[in-house]
Amino acid sequence: MENFMAHTAQILLLAFLAITFLQSGLDKIFDWKGNVGWLNDHFSKTFFKGTVPVLLGVVLFLEMISGVLCAVGIFQLVFDGKTDMGLYGAILSAITLLLLLFGQRVAKDYDGARTIVIYFMPTLFLIYLFQ
Repeated sequence: MENFMAHTAQILLLAFLAITFLQSGLDKIFDWKGNVGWLNDHFSKTFFKGTVPVLLGVVLFLEMISGVLCAVGIFQLVFDGKTDMGLYGAILSAITLLLLLFGQRVAKDYDGARTIVIYFMPTLFLIYLFQ
C-alpha cells in the first residue's frame, strides 16, 4: 500500500492508458470488419488507401502491447516499486498516439487529431513523472 500512495499519479495515469488502449484494441478485435469498413472510407482519398487492414493490424498490435505494459506497470509499481514496465508502456503509448495523430492529419480529420492530443498530454506527463 505504501508504494500505491507514493506513486498514486503514475498508477492512475497508467490505469488511464491501460483502459484506453486495451478497450480500443479489443474493439478492433471484436469488430474488425466494422473498423476496416469505417477506416477504408476515412482514408479513401489518402495514400493509405488500400493499406487500411495492414495499418489497422499494426495499430491493434501497438495498442494491445501498450495497454498490457501499462497494466503490468501498475502491478510492478505497487508490488516492487519499480517503474521500468510503466515507463515502457508510457513511451509506447506516446508512439502509438503519434501514429494515430499522423493518420488523422493525413485524413484531414482535424477534430480527430485534436482528440488524440488530449490523450497525448497526460501520456507525456506520465513519462515526465517516471524520469
